[in-house]
Amino acid sequence: MKTMLLFILGILLLTATEIAKVYFIMPMPGSQEAETIDFAYWIHQNSWFIRIAGWLLIAYPTYRLLAAPKRVGRKTVVLALLAVYGVVFYLFNFRFLAEKMFYQPKETVMLDLKASKIPADKVVLGLVVNGQARAYPIQFIGYHHQVRDTVGGEPVMITYCTVCRTGRVFRPLVGDKIEEFRLVGMDHFNAMFEDKTTGSWWRQVNGEAIAGPLKGQYLPGFQAEQMTLQAWTELHPETLVLQPDSTFKEQYASMEPYEKGKVKRKLTGRDSLSWKPKSWVVGVERNQAARAYDWSQLLKQKITNDSLAGTPLLLMVASDSATFHVWNRNVNGQVLHFTVDSTDSFRDRETGSVWNRHGVCTEGLLKGKKLARIPATQEYLHSWETFHPATTRYL
Repeated sequence: MKTMLLFILGILLLTATEIAKVYFIMPMPGSQEAETIDFAYWIHQNSWFIRIAGWLLIAYPTYRLLAAPKRVGRKTVVLALLAVYGVVFYLFNFRFLAEKMFYQPKETVMLDLKASKIPADKVVLGLVVNGQARAYPIQFIGYHHQVRDTVGGEPVMITYCTVCRTGRVFRPLVGDKIEEFRLVGMDHFNAMFEDKTTGSWWRQVNGEAIAGPLKGQYLPGFQAEQMTLQAWTELHPETLVLQPDSTFKEQYASMEPYEKGKVKRKLTGRDSLSWKPKSWVVGVERNQAARAYDWSQLLKQKITNDSLAGTPLLLMVASDSATFHVWNRNVNGQVLHFTVDSTDSFRDRETGSVWNRHGVCTEGLLKGKKLARIPATQEYLHSWETFHPATTRYL
């Protein structure tokens, strides 16, 4: 009996280790709400030691139980439990890992607008580095989670988390070294990467190392903008555009409804109602203050005047219902107030000048002036409020 109990204890230890190694860093029931990242990292780092201990624990009992004569029932139980452990080991090491579900492109092909096959209404993450512009369709980077490129002579790491709807771009530098990263899982529903050199885990939403030797450090980032390819090319006609990798046709097809919020999956689907966990919001940070703006309300209003931490803001959603901008309403020391003028144009009350959807004044006393851009992101409400716990809501 003691031999069987020892065997069962070892099997439970081994099985629990394989499950825990994945459970705490993947979107499984109850796994993403608690503060368990340190424990998850400890399990990840020590899993081989635990496995060896478990294998040693069951080695002798397995031999004794299988070698015992006329113990068919016990032998059947032993073999069944070993089979269960084998299945768990396979599933949690070769099927349920994030890096086994989402792969980086085998080749990164960037083409100019004449050669590009990407439709103009596709939503892209736009980036400019040292005067060079690039556009990365969300449909592609959303599947890959990470795409590497060189823009303006700088190495860049374009990332996207579909569960949070967060697109971020980083310099993949740890110290002075260009680092390699792999998708390892998620924390609080946000994608998480592991660097090859130190094994530290980095949060996608802000580039922070949240576990490992480099905990507390941040990857340097670039400011990116989300809009339709049409809107981006109006600003940057010389842009290059990421093309699909033919290896991932099926995966891209499954991502096609995502950018419009038409995916029906629980994790990545949009709630069309306001202020729900899966509602879209535009998030803005100024001087350590944060505010969320409901996307449905922004769509309805088209133009929203607000102020945050002393900065007068103008939020605008274009007629394509996908492109948005946030600008500073202060022009030459004068705070302007705006109203809708016509499709994709607006007028300031103070001078009557007309401005286009790129924040450039096209008519009136301020013709030629350009509103200063304020960094902003579109994401799910649960993501914004998780990583900006002191945020306010624009109501």
